[in-house]
Amino acid sequence: MRRTSALNNGTAGVSETPPGGKRPASAAADAARRSAIDEEQEFLDSATARRDRLADHLQAELSSDALDALEQARQRMLRQQYEELRRAREGLVFGRLDGLDGTVRHIGRVGLRDDGEESEPLLVDWRAPAARPFYTATAVDPQGQARRRHIRTTGPVVVGVDDEPLDGTMTAELVGEGALLAALDERRTGVMSTAISTLQREQDDIIRAEATGPLIVQGGPGTGKTVVALHRVAFLLFTHRKMADQAVLVLGPSPRFLQYIGQVLPALGETAVVSATCDTLLPGIRVGRDESRVVAEIKGRALWQRALERYVASLLPRPRELKLRWEGEFHVIAAETVAQALASAVQGRPYHRARAAFAEQLHHLLAEAVAEQREALMNEMEEGFEDILARVDRSMGHDPRAARTSTGSDVDGLLSEEEIEDLRTRIAGNATIARFVEAWWPTLDAGTLLRGLLTDRALLARIAPQLSPEEIAAVSAEPAPWASSDIPLLDALADLLGEVDAPRPQGEFVADHARRQRGWVYGHVVVDEAQELSEMQWQMVLRRCPSRSITAVGDIDQAEAAHRHTSWAQAVRAAFGDRWTAAELTICYRTPREVMELTAPVLKEAGSHNAPPRAVRSSGTAPWALTVTPAELAGAAARAVRQLRQRWPGGTVGVIAPADRVAELQAVLSDVPVLTATQSKGLEWDATLLVDPQGITAEPRGWNGLYVALTRCTQELGQMVLT
Repeated sequence: MRRTSALNNGTAGVSETPPGGKRPASAAADAARRSAIDEEQEFLDSATARRDRLADHLQAELSSDALDALEQARQRMLRQQYEELRRAREGLVFGRLDGLDGTVRHIGRVGLRDDGEESEPLLVDWRAPAARPFYTATAVDPQGQARRRHIRTTGPVVVGVDDEPLDGTMTAELVGEGALLAALDERRTGVMSTAISTLQREQDDIIRAEATGPLIVQGGPGTGKTVVALHRVAFLLFTHRKMADQAVLVLGPSPRFLQYIGQVLPALGETAVVSATCDTLLPGIRVGRDESRVVAEIKGRALWQRALERYVASLLPRPRELKLRWEGEFHVIAAETVAQALASAVQGRPYHRARAAFAEQLHHLLAEAVAEQREALMNEMEEGFEDILARVDRSMGHDPRAARTSTGSDVDGLLSEEEIEDLRTRIAGNATIARFVEAWWPTLDAGTLLRGLLTDRALLARIAPQLSPEEIAAVSAEPAPWASSDIPLLDALADLLGEVDAPRPQGEFVADHARRQRGWVYGHVVVDEAQELSEMQWQMVLRRCPSRSITAVGDIDQAEAAHRHTSWAQAVRAAFGDRWTAAELTICYRTPREVMELTAPVLKEAGSHNAPPRAVRSSGTAPWALTVTPAELAGAAARAVRQLRQRWPGGTVGVIAPADRVAELQAVLSDVPVLTATQSKGLEWDATLLVDPQGITAEPRGWNGLYVALTRCTQELGQMVLT
């Protein structure tokens, strides 16, 4: 079933058939449309041929015997260029700008030049500055453009064009309205696709914003938050090439969500990207149990960062006199000297790196002590020998002073700098000294420490005095296996303890290396569904991007996590203070107007002061509700899903229900996803069956959950209300 959009097509001149029906077309208009399609087909054929030649050339270079002689950076660049061209087969060309000065620029997935580096671009990369008017020019602000053309393709074939005059003769609410609404009306496949051909101005402004600090993007359902975040990654990697050397981290709310968006960035040609959830950021650590919302909220508070810092600081060795044995002799390092070495080693360093710095100083101190003791011994020997000589001289009537001046040189016992350095090297490689340092300043494991801490109420009370006795009792249960709220605490401890960075294997892509390194520092971090992060999870983000080049997108009104914040200021204050920039997406592209009209009362019940985003399209299908008894639910749900699938052939159907009804529904609905409201966050289907909305509102932060559940569909919403 397809419904006509309630909006006018908004285009002029050449136009393809609008979604949902046919419009009468004169022969002249049809001929003009056909001519435009033929013109763009000719260009697409030319661009495709050029893409193929470049890809073949890169493939030959990558497979040649000379590749091994190239620098690793050059090899990675060639591989990335080849992958970008290889993935650009679909949607290679999607737009055109006709300038007021007569210039014509085609916009595409990648940039292409004709033969010769000095030639004009054959195809302008959508991320390049020259392409920006394609997304931002309007009749009021044409930015030097006379016309914008959206080009729709299927594989290698141009199937339609939409022209928008920018000379003020016609205005449209949306950029490329015809192309956009056609894309929105397409069936969902369960995998997110790119949207580079239909990005809107407010989206493009965020995509191209400076990456100099945290950018927090508020956007309601269907406003394209995820699309904006992912295309921002592609834009930043294109614009700031050095960022690819550090990689970009994309944090999503769930593995299902990451699978859903998994093809977007590779399709845009980007490979220097690591995707993860907060639960999977620590290599080798997995969440193995659920935890109550009460405990999760307590463990998510920012106070744990300072508490864990105090905890690790308490584990540092205390200054004392050290007595070390070297080559059969004992040497004493004074407590005052040890204290100075400790203070110097600890400054700003994690526990294990401070130990390494202290050990290096200890090797020097011991070498000096050995040298000083040897010098003292030699001086004693020399003085004793001189006494003997003096007595002999006196007995023989000689002048001892004359004897001393006649010897030519004295043996002073001093070691040369080279000898002392050799001694220090031998001390540093000595296993006995290493065992002494290990015993005095032992290696610690973050997991062992956290388990010990969370089962010791007295210790918890000392390091986290802000916690009440009741809260300490709540968190001090046996923490094995790990819960989701333990991961940020583990990460904080691992960071405070420190670790040695492993070298990157030769030829390895930066993303593969970064994925295995807990302490990797990224060039940029994108957080989707950011409203769900606890204060300690935000600390995880900051550790991975101390430059604070962070883009966080979400909807504060869809927050369902255990934390208590209800505004972005509350959510990020502990991590960023007031040093962050706010942006907002206000237009709902996904959810039809008929459904969005249901959300205002739900938001009010959720305690929100925000207005829902403005829907710009209508599906023509009114939401419906069916009342059933609990005994009838399974059968009625199966019939409703079957009917929805028949109405939306080739599309997708999703079922959302309270957590306590999911298993029952999964037993009879094996061919469609059955999820809780939280699990459905960020996903979309052509049609949604919402089961027991009252049951969802009864869950913690249930009205927020209902807001999420209502807004997952692109066409049709059905509800099953239990009596």
